[in-house]
Amino acid sequence: MLFLIMIGALLGLAIGGPLGMLVGGALGWWAGRRVRRVLGKARAQAQSRFMNSTFSVMGCLCQADGQVSKDERDIAEKLFDQLHLQGEQRDQARAAFERGRADDFDLDAELAEVRGFTSGPTALRQVFLQVQLSAIAADGELHPAEHDMILRVAHGLGCSEAEVQQIEAMLHGAAANSKGASEEALTDAYRVLGVEREASDSEVKRAYRRLMSQNHPDKLAGKGLPESMRELAQQRTSEIGNAYERIREARAA
Repeated sequence: MLFLIMIGALLGLAIGGPLGMLVGGALGWWAGRRVRRVLGKARAQAQSRFMNSTFSVMGCLCQADGQVSKDERDIAEKLFDQLHLQGEQRDQARAAFERGRADDFDLDAELAEVRGFTSGPTALRQVFLQVQLSAIAADGELHPAEHDMILRVAHGLGCSEAEVQQIEAMLHGAAANSKGASEEALTDAYRVLGVEREASDSEVKRAYRRLMSQNHPDKLAGKGLPESMRELAQQRTSEIGNAYERIREARAA
């Protein structure tokens, strides 16, 4: 907004002198408010679409093995709590979940829409995919039909199978944080950063910095991640940091 005020004031000064500067500054302020309002509305719409698609696809995936288990319903409700969804927002999330369970739900069309409005940062699609993977693994096992569905979702979003493995490694890392640096945890750490064990220290550091930049909560929020999902983005950056430290400690030892 300050930029538009300055531009308006300078143009006004050039055209009409001091009085023109005041008028131009006022017009710049008005234009800035309009632009901010339009951008804010577009951002709110993008966030709403992200939320609705998140829970509709979740409902579809939880139905993949033929039924929605109590654990899967519980994980959805816990996610509602984690996102601080109350009242109308919570009702809309539940409605989206049930929409995804319907026989006529078109998963591929929904994924194409998600891919369209998350066409920028890969990390935004990965957050979406991570929520889905957390939900369908809520009963402690990943059924073959569910695994096929999560791969279908990944491909529909434009994510590779390697990215699915990266997200799985993040989830494993979150569960293993209190168990020390086991060999399995170290393997997951390399998967989280997307590097091989043979990678040099500088390659590991570059991968870490790139992922931290891509997954910054503020950057994702600006691209359409709902504010209520900021905590999920923060968890991702935390796991990226944990993976990097785990690799550093193992190499130092």
